[in-house]
Amino acid sequence: MSYEVPFTDLGAMTREVRTTVSEAWADLLDSSRFIGGEVCDQFEQSWAAYCGASYAVGVGNGTDALQLTLSALGIGVGDEVVVPTNTFVASAEAVVLAGATPRFADVSPRALLLTPETLEAAITRRTKAVVVVHLYGQMPDMDALCRVAERAGIAVIEDAAQAHGATWRGRRAGSLGRAGCFSFYPGKNLGAFGDAGAVVTSDAWLAERIRCLRDHGRVSGSHHRHAMVGTNSRLDALQAAVLTAKLAKLDAWTEARRAIAFRYREAFGSGPVRLLEEAPEARGVYHLAVARVSDRERVQKQLGSMGVQTGIHYPTPCHRLDPYRGFTTQPLPVAEQAAREVLSLPMFPHMTNEQLARVCEAVDEVADAGESYVA
Repeated sequence: MSYEVPFTDLGAMTREVRTTVSEAWADLLDSSRFIGGEVCDQFEQSWAAYCGASYAVGVGNGTDALQLTLSALGIGVGDEVVVPTNTFVASAEAVVLAGATPRFADVSPRALLLTPETLEAAITRRTKAVVVVHLYGQMPDMDALCRVAERAGIAVIEDAAQAHGATWRGRRAGSLGRAGCFSFYPGKNLGAFGDAGAVVTSDAWLAERIRCLRDHGRVSGSHHRHAMVGTNSRLDALQAAVLTAKLAKLDAWTEARRAIAFRYREAFGSGPVRLLEEAPEARGVYHLAVARVSDRERVQKQLGSMGVQTGIHYPTPCHRLDPYRGFTTQPLPVAEQAAREVLSLPMFPHMTNEQLARVCEAVDEVADAGESYVA
């Protein structure tokens, strides 16, 4: 089905960087240096600086970024890691792949993010870390969360896969915890032309451990000495070239997303459909524009019939997914209720004024016809 307003438009972003990427790819084809090298080094340095961290380590994808960080910190069998249950499954998957146990926490009702209270309730004597997820491109109260973690003696790992450039009190996502983990999946705000990811940190020891683990446990500067059991999760130079080209556009694209979110908030006002809240101390990057709607199935179906494509992020909390039910210790009612109500509206930096007006009109019309609400 073709939509008058698609959920996203990756092609528009590609067109903006196509010439730059084509030139960079031509240089790489001539050099045949497809993994590592100057192109990857350049992107790592630029991404670390952008995030306000000392180091960035490019890896194969965002899931590997999380798993490698946990493994580098020595977190594994017998250890627990707190994860908000309202997240993409990779946040919990990486914990299990590292050999540790996810301990799921509930979220705030108005932002659907981890809170200091839900974190504290999930911590046990076996807890070694918390994965703080900046879901939808929004950051939770990092000051309070870091205080809880410090009191408990646990590491804070930021899952910033949806939050490229988001800030909390002026500090960018990835720079507030022990490490920040990013995905550059094509649909992300900063997306590659395939899978890619990175870890940022200001801890030189941790950065070196992750570099070693991503490359079969090799000792830096050596091809045949292996200090640890590692894996193969290196960043392709082709993807690094794409990311470097797109990074130059990221701030402009982010401001366009924020302007769209502002228009949504203005248009919906205090009506029955509103976006999730953003904390005053935070500046989100609106990877997704998520609202809560009581009769979601009807609203989504009617919006689709009116040419507006929507999404659901996410229909099942992690602790209710079959592979993770065994890790569940208690009900998590906020996330369970929200999973039945969240609806993601079209959000991409190249939305036209006409497309934006169409979404606002359609949402108002559909909401007026039912009993939709925001919790």
